[in-house]
Amino acid sequence: MHVFLSVGEPSGDEHAAALMRYFRAREPGVRFSGFGGPEMQSQGLDCLFQLTDLAVMGIDQILPLIQKFRSLVQKAEEFFHRERPDAVVLVDFPGFNWWVARAAKRANVPVYYYCPPQLWAWAPWRIRKARRLIDCVLSVLPFEAEWYESRGVDVEYVGHPFFDEVADPPISPDEVQSLRRDGKIHLGILPGSRKQEVLRNFPVMLNVIEELAGKHPNLRCMVACYKEWHYEKCQELMDNHRTSLPIDLYVDRTSAVIESSDCCLMVSGSVSLELLARKTPAVVMYRGSLMTYILATALLTVEFMSLPNLIAGRELMPEYPVVRSRSRHIRDMTKDLDQLISNPDELNAMKSAITDLADEIVEVGGLARAAEVLHNRLRAAKSSDAQKRAA
Repeated sequence: MHVFLSVGEPSGDEHAAALMRYFRAREPGVRFSGFGGPEMQSQGLDCLFQLTDLAVMGIDQILPLIQKFRSLVQKAEEFFHRERPDAVVLVDFPGFNWWVARAAKRANVPVYYYCPPQLWAWAPWRIRKARRLIDCVLSVLPFEAEWYESRGVDVEYVGHPFFDEVADPPISPDEVQSLRRDGKIHLGILPGSRKQEVLRNFPVMLNVIEELAGKHPNLRCMVACYKEWHYEKCQELMDNHRTSLPIDLYVDRTSAVIESSDCCLMVSGSVSLELLARKTPAVVMYRGSLMTYILATALLTVEFMSLPNLIAGRELMPEYPVVRSRSRHIRDMTKDLDQLISNPDELNAMKSAITDLADEIVEVGGLARAAEVLHNRLRAAKSSDAQKRAA
């Protein structure tokens, strides 16, 4: 059995690597090829290109890479015709992966979408594209599966991989204790996994930290750096900041930082589901370009940008899409975090609301179910093809 994967986000790299591991337990001889990242390569991916190096968001960031993306799609299509994989599995990264889906359909290779694009949130008319190009959506959220099914897309609900990753392995009390300091207020800082997110958002976060440190001398900020590059860039931005701040940087310890924090300031992204699962209060921000903001305003059909708020249908975590008015947003984010830090009742109220939502929707086993659904469908397809050839 041969499965081609296309993954462009660092978080998707982790999800896909885990999916590969679960799938191989069912099909030990499986061959994995495609576009991905280092985590997938550690699981045996025959990597045509490390696509996670091109993880970008926003039209202004995508345009300079259009020619590169086009050449990769052409490379994928040639590979599909030559190698004839049993399936193409896409994970998030829809701007590029829609083109991979088209290439796969031209080569008559079935397409599965795991962690599918959030069409229900913006530009829902693209559902026509999903019906045309996707053989099956492996949906990670219950309401998302219902949305796709009601619009005529073959979909199976499997559950979100983040919930599995939170549960296994659990963060030990000793690891939490190693990050916490007696008498300190612990604020987690999550500056995003994409390079552009760090560059745009972390300077704003530093301004918020500076304001909070002036109010709380016992504040300690733990920055969760996704990879070594993020550590180096965060350190550089801190060195260029006008004042020294109570910050410690940690590489590849995002889960431990979230678990150890009293509350967090985070860049909006799928990691918000980990905060939900760990029941950690947060203030959410996202600083994009003006062009991205204008397009998002025109295309978005939902009120919130973070998944916990979208799922709840109300603002559990305060949100700030930062564009130009940085000073006002810095002031407001500082105020929200100050209230959480200074007022235990307010912190506990947010934690209680998050806990209620987590108890309702958080469930483990999504990765195993995704691997099972994919394996069963590919096995059934191979069996059907064998019967047709025999006839």
